[in-house]
Amino acid sequence: MINKIVNKYLILNFLKVVGNVSLFFICASITLNLFEEIEFFKNLNVGLNLPFLLTSLFVPNLLLVLIPFIIFLSSIWFFISIGLNRDLLTMKIFGYSNFKIIMILGTAAFILGVVILVFISPMTSSMIKSYEDIKAKYSRDVDHLFAINKNGLWIKEKLSDGLRIITAVELKENSISDVSIFDLSKTGQVIRRIEATSGDIKTSQWTLNDVEIYEIKEGKTVQTFDEFKINSLYSAKDLKTIYKNLDTLSFFELFVEYESLVNKGYPADYLNKKLNSLLSLPVFLFLMVLLAAILVIKTSIKVRNFYYIFISMITCVIIYYLKDLSLAMGVAGKISLSLSVWMPLILIGIFCTIGIMQINEK
Repeated sequence: MINKIVNKYLILNFLKVVGNVSLFFICASITLNLFEEIEFFKNLNVGLNLPFLLTSLFVPNLLLVLIPFIIFLSSIWFFISIGLNRDLLTMKIFGYSNFKIIMILGTAAFILGVVILVFISPMTSSMIKSYEDIKAKYSRDVDHLFAINKNGLWIKEKLSDGLRIITAVELKENSISDVSIFDLSKTGQVIRRIEATSGDIKTSQWTLNDVEIYEIKEGKTVQTFDEFKINSLYSAKDLKTIYKNLDTLSFFELFVEYESLVNKGYPADYLNKKLNSLLSLPVFLFLMVLLAAILVIKTSIKVRNFYYIFISMITCVIIYYLKDLSLAMGVAGKISLSLSVWMPLILIGIFCTIGIMQINEK
């Protein structure tokens, strides 16, 4: 009975601290993003409602990215508070070791990560999708654009004498298949259509294969080529930026529609990276609790607060750049993108395992 009461006290008060820290981050994120949205719409007569709407759609996804650091700072705050008010000493009287307290809070953080993964992620992905759709409608750079939908790849390019519309059923690595290219005059009239079974788009000079060219402007004449080159504004590397913002896909969409997304042209490496990033979230939150406990419990409670502020900032920066370095190695091909997600957690886990063993008897 006593154990249940103590466990409930630990978890509820920890979640209250997480809520308070989250509220601070929400306020800061809203303020910063609102200024950014107002700057974007400064030359458009849209009022303040639209920037507020876009901010409300964007901030939840930002918090999802920041949640490991929120848990880390919340854990530091919580461990300091139970040390200062002697709750830590009281719990030890009831038989609670440092290890047991840390594991209870770590498990709570892990479960919170699962809840975020299952219930919150679908909502934030839907919100960020709406955010991008609304933002795209007001984008001033519409001369050149590309997009992916259920019908495949669509590209719009502005030429000196008109427009070019390019469609392809599939994009894989450095090639596209079932290509249709329409050259339009400035008045919107189709003057030429190019059909190709495939194309090498490794560079901005595309090489099309099995080509048929219909010169509509010249009486619908047809020319055939085994190989034909055109200059485009994009290469395969440019087009892959379509997939960089995978925040619009929830965990369930990635898991259930994985094969479908690959068939649409999404690079498997990027999908695996995003999927592993989501799967690693509960583990990441668990490790953040352990890391905070090591930094606080190993230190004398008499240490001034500015020490914790300093060490928290340094730790957050180190973790951020460790993750960034690992992802850079993944993108460079030094390690797999999936491993690049887990590598920082493995290193943090090793550090935490050593640290937890040292503080358990304190």
